[in-house]
Amino acid sequence: MKIDLILGLQWGDEGKGKIVDFLTNNYNIIARFQGGPNAGHTLEFDGIKHVLHTIPSGIFHENKINVIGNGVVIDPVIFKEEIEKLKELNVDLSNKLLISRKAHLILPTHRLIDKASELSKGKKKIGSTLKGIGPTYMDKTGRNGLRIGDLELDGWEDKFNTLTNKHLNLINNFNVDIDFDINKLIEEFTNSINFIKSLRFIDSEHYLNESLNNGKKILGEGAQGSLLDIDFGTYPYVTSSNTTAAGACTGLGIAPNKINNVFGIFKAYTTRVGSGPFPTELKDEIGERMAKIGNEFGATTGRPRRCGWLDLVILKHSITVNGVTELIMMKGDVLSGIDRIKVCTKYKYRGETIDYLPYSIEDGNIEPIYEEISGWEEDITKIKSFTDLPKNFKNYINFLEESLNVKIKIVSVGPDRTQTIFV
Repeated sequence: MKIDLILGLQWGDEGKGKIVDFLTNNYNIIARFQGGPNAGHTLEFDGIKHVLHTIPSGIFHENKINVIGNGVVIDPVIFKEEIEKLKELNVDLSNKLLISRKAHLILPTHRLIDKASELSKGKKKIGSTLKGIGPTYMDKTGRNGLRIGDLELDGWEDKFNTLTNKHLNLINNFNVDIDFDINKLIEEFTNSINFIKSLRFIDSEHYLNESLNNGKKILGEGAQGSLLDIDFGTYPYVTSSNTTAAGACTGLGIAPNKINNVFGIFKAYTTRVGSGPFPTELKDEIGERMAKIGNEFGATTGRPRRCGWLDLVILKHSITVNGVTELIMMKGDVLSGIDRIKVCTKYKYRGETIDYLPYSIEDGNIEPIYEEISGWEEDITKIKSFTDLPKNFKNYINFLEESLNVKIKIVSVGPDRTQTIFV
């Protein structure tokens, strides 16, 4: 058996949570492989909207195991709140939520460093969610981190105190004014740690590989999007982990030859949260319309998302880097009522026409080249069959498939899990 992956192909917020939830019945195990509580995976069913941050999106299904992999960073305080909300919905986590011992913990001072660092950048800030993600990964690569497995050993409190004191000295060096009560933050952290200790910790790389050997089907769930990858995203306006398919190998302990299908998810248009270049961004009525109809606000932060036309240059980049085998298009319903839909197919880059993602797409370096496609007027949110979709919607799908050379297998026409159509 091999593992399938679900990845975002843009700057995140593509709708990965909904599709993981939709496909969970086909798998035995859902395994999250990177990111932290800066992720907001939104699921909607039975008239209720759910937002998950750290817990894999298969958690609402019975008899499915959900694994938080070693590549994830966990904030105990946020994690505890997330679990308590699920318990209010009578979701039993006791036998279906497993945590890798090698997953790193976000300390209260990681969040403070994040805030101080962002404030110190002034107008050059990168748009961090201030969840402490970056500083936690810095300690991970700096070999200073505190991990889930440490909680089972004597002396984890000493590691915590040593790291906290180091962080407090670092915060002072930023020369910015931030208010905090460290004793209160530590008390909250400790209470959450005591709560987390009641959960089941595993050696996840062993567990997942043994599961594959025993014929179990696994779906790897990524967070953020490929354009936020620390190596292949629009650096420095990126997250601090590998959001691409390679991140599933290091984030779960799965060998590359164990990867089967790679499902790439994208919106029918493009969005971005925070700072950073965005060649197809629309600062007009159409962009505002997309944001309003698409409810484009961050599930974790509430920040408004910038909106623009679909960019095939970045999609081709993400498809190549990830080895995408099948595409899933989200929010096609948002484009209903737009007479002429533009799609960026190439860039003008320093006097040259190119169809690949160059080193820099900062303003001034890039001019998008568009092709126009006829739109559709029909409301498609209640359509259940691909056959019944408007002709021009199908033409849009065909145009994208021919341009990207990958088949679109699923389209989403609304936020609910029932508003999902196989092509």
